[in-house]
Amino acid sequence: MSQQISLPAKLINGGVAGIVGVTCVFPIDLAKTRLQNQRQGQQVYKSMVDCLIKTVRSEGYFGMYRGAAVNLTLVTPEKAIKLAANDFFRCKLSKDGGLTVFKEMLAGCAAGMCQVIITTPMEMLKIQLQDAGRLAAQQRKPGIIPATRLATTNAVLSRSYNVMPNTSPRAISATQIARELLHTQGIQGLYKGLGATLLRDVPFSVIYFPLFANLNNLGKPSPDEAAPFFWSFISGCVAGSTAAVAVNPCDVIKTRLQSLSKASNEETYSGIVDCFSKIMKREGPSAFLKGAGCRALVIAPLFGIVQVMYFIGVGEFIMSQSPLKLISD
Repeated sequence: MSQQISLPAKLINGGVAGIVGVTCVFPIDLAKTRLQNQRQGQQVYKSMVDCLIKTVRSEGYFGMYRGAAVNLTLVTPEKAIKLAANDFFRCKLSKDGGLTVFKEMLAGCAAGMCQVIITTPMEMLKIQLQDAGRLAAQQRKPGIIPATRLATTNAVLSRSYNVMPNTSPRAISATQIARELLHTQGIQGLYKGLGATLLRDVPFSVIYFPLFANLNNLGKPSPDEAAPFFWSFISGCVAGSTAAVAVNPCDVIKTRLQSLSKASNEETYSGIVDCFSKIMKREGPSAFLKGAGCRALVIAPLFGIVQVMYFIGVGEFIMSQSPLKLISD
């Protein structure tokens, strides 16, 4: 008898894995965002380590977790949709025979397209909060930008970057930003950068899921047995970091497009093509690799943890203990 996919269990697996993974690697993700948003000749941070050290010094330990709340809130549905959708499409595509690499890529593509419903607004809000410290540090740096001149989209965002002498940036919540965007721009305000998010997440899923599945299969003692715990983790890390570096240029474009508040001497972009051409002209091809190391360090353990949680079957265990499960039985 063929084993049916339990969708609620897969959703729980994805959600738990996302929360655990994000909690572990969020400071590195913050460094990635700040490094990607730096312009040539205006560097505040020299490297990931330098960024984290300066963040702790100027904003305190919890400064490394700016934007973590929105990520932790939305990563559960995001990872749940991504993993469950991939499982669903793999199951459907394998009904008429074996699952070829092309079908695995097709399933990953469909999963990537599904997840952007959550990913785009999550990244939109997270980036505003993560980048606030970089802009504040730029204001304090002599000769870079007058402290009073910031090209901001609206009043609420402006308040998050107001820096008084010898003080930290005034805190602002993701809820305030979301309300202001909805009030001024409607729902499309939260989905700014949707095209760039698709451009990043669809190729990522096309690379990641088939690569993970085939690497994980190499560690199976036999076709009917699951791969060992450690092998699933390593496979997730390798597949995640490979896919992350491959799509990093798209991630740089997405980060730039979704950053609403900019210093007065930082250029704005009208779309993906405009962003690509301006970065290429003013900063060169190497700019598209900004934050690539950070992104690999974020994605590798994140997806390693995701796959371990997924294959342990936390969701299956929870569902087996659920009163609804007992009633249905």
